[in-house]
Amino acid sequence: MTAVFVTSSGTGIGKTFVTVKLVEELKAAGRNVQALKPVASGFDAARPEGSDTELLLRAQGLEVTAANVERVSPWRFAAPLSPDMAAAREGRSVPFDALVAHCRDAGKRAGTTLIEGVGGVMVPLCAEHTVLDWIETLAAPALLVVGSYLGALSHSLTAAEALDRRGVRLLAIVVSESPEQPVPAAETAATLARFVAAPVQVLPRAASVPLLPLLGSL
Repeated sequence: MTAVFVTSSGTGIGKTFVTVKLVEELKAAGRNVQALKPVASGFDAARPEGSDTELLLRAQGLEVTAANVERVSPWRFAAPLSPDMAAAREGRSVPFDALVAHCRDAGKRAGTTLIEGVGGVMVPLCAEHTVLDWIETLAAPALLVVGSYLGALSHSLTAAEALDRRGVRLLAIVVSESPEQPVPAAETAATLARFVAAPVQVLPRAASVPLLPLLGSL
């Protein structure tokens, strides 16, 4: 399937922002695109507005209906915790095989499928699997979104190393500028570029930088 997995070194860093931006750029380029966030924690069923799922739907020009929410985010949990913990509080779990099948089925449609993960690369999905297991099983290339906060270098390189050890193709690292940072994001990106072979792109908070070139020939 033609798919890209948007993952991160942690939570609240900018995966959804990057995924929405890619949807908009692909649509502007005249390409068919769909975006999924199959697992969503911290989802308020009574108020889906403002959720990551709602943002992805709006970017695709889709209304926030029950059917569309179910298609984009079939596994939704109320607690803002890792999926395994959030699901356990509801007496549920994330069925790994069904999750993988959902992504593969979506990928059979024409165009590009953007799959946004949940939390960081090593977040547990269930008792046996992490987000990294999900990415590896799908055999999808990854776009790694990281921050520029203090500590981001170690978190970013650890995530990149984990992906590499599983044989996941790293398309690029996007440094999503953090609200607080010890040095300019460009310095963080330059340091990361010394340790990874993939391109490293800064995404400033107050400027628009194209991300579509990072997908290469996909």
